[in-house]
Amino acid sequence: MNTFVDQIKIEVYAGKGGDGMVSFRHEKYVPMGGPYGGDGGRGGSIILRVDPGLRTLMDFRYHRIFKAKNGQNGMNKKMSGAAADDMVVAVPAGTTVMDLDSGQVMGDLTKEGQELVVARGGRGGRGNVHFATARNSAPEIAENGEPGEGRHLQLELKMLADVGLVGFPSVGKSTLLSVVTGAKPKIAAYEFTTLVPNLGMVMLDDGRDFAMADMPGLISGASKGVGLGLKFLRHIERTRVLLHLIAMDSQDEEQAIQRFHAINHELKSYDPQLLKRPQIIVATKMDLPNAADNLAHFKQELSADHTLDQNVKIFPISAVTHQGVKPLMEATADLLDQTPAFDAEGHDEKSATTEFHPAPEGSKTAPAFTISRDDDGTWVVAGQQLEKLLVMTNMDHQEGQLRFARQLRRMGVDEALRKRGIKDGDTVRIKDFAFEFVQ
Repeated sequence: MNTFVDQIKIEVYAGKGGDGMVSFRHEKYVPMGGPYGGDGGRGGSIILRVDPGLRTLMDFRYHRIFKAKNGQNGMNKKMSGAAADDMVVAVPAGTTVMDLDSGQVMGDLTKEGQELVVARGGRGGRGNVHFATARNSAPEIAENGEPGEGRHLQLELKMLADVGLVGFPSVGKSTLLSVVTGAKPKIAAYEFTTLVPNLGMVMLDDGRDFAMADMPGLISGASKGVGLGLKFLRHIERTRVLLHLIAMDSQDEEQAIQRFHAINHELKSYDPQLLKRPQIIVATKMDLPNAADNLAHFKQELSADHTLDQNVKIFPISAVTHQGVKPLMEATADLLDQTPAFDAEGHDEKSATTEFHPAPEGSKTAPAFTISRDDDGTWVVAGQQLEKLLVMTNMDHQEGQLRFARQLRRMGVDEALRKRGIKDGDTVRIKDFAFEFVQ
């Protein structure tokens, strides 16, 4: 049996941009050659893409860290480095992507071929050809490549089955699925055998097919999180047709109608829209004693309740003997033909984000930089934009170091340090880079 994995955590790291190059023209008959260093190539991004062939998140159990390649460094003669290929990661339809660090939903992937960029590759650093000015015609300045984005993500799969099997535990959902799809879910005579949804494809003789999901059993209070309820309800949100299975083998003739109302109550409590889905009542275990009498009583009670849809169809079956199974599948396919595709994006309006925008640098949630002081007296300056500038600065050349100092001054770092009481000769550290402060 293939275990259904519906929630997984992964790490994604986009590629770093290639470094720009410091180079100068050295050609015969060109005695005053200028800057000639090319730009670095863009790093590869991480892209999630819906693959219709996938049904679970099982593959991510064994591969949870994804790293794209870095861009190529710039070269001589103004030649730019090659951009790295993006890394495309296949996910099943119905995958919701959440950024664990911010708690924000990045996107909801529901359609075949739909893509979501979850980590953008860093841009390539500029070569020294971009830094020539009238005052400095031969600059020894080039940028290092921008770091690629890195994220910790949670992928959650809301199954996109066409048909969902609902009902109390041990009413025969797993048995029916195994008979009509060839799937091999765990089957036993005790409650909560199905701990996660199972999925199978029903193939009819007339060429029609549809995906059917065997959901974890419900008990009273499921909509409030009792038992396996919330897991069950989350996966049934997107099914188009419900087969409501009710066992008819009880010694208590009232049990069937009571459980029918209980399941519908849980569906309504979680989301009233679920009861608007087309529903077929499936009377199971009809090969057992008392089943025929219990079914007759159930139909009588159902017809007496005028709040219910009297046109709902009831199919008595025995999955063990295959009695009534074929007509049930044909009726289910007919109902699917009449039921429009479910608009998952409209239903999940809050999570149907198509693009993720983190808080901008300098906003209240992300200050431009912070200043603290270590026990040894070192001033520590930190900030996302600041640290990115440091990483992209080529410190091998003095002009690059001076440019970084000017950038700090424009950001207000010097002034902020003075207000905090810094003195000449004090050490300032940004990440692993330390320098002596001079007024």
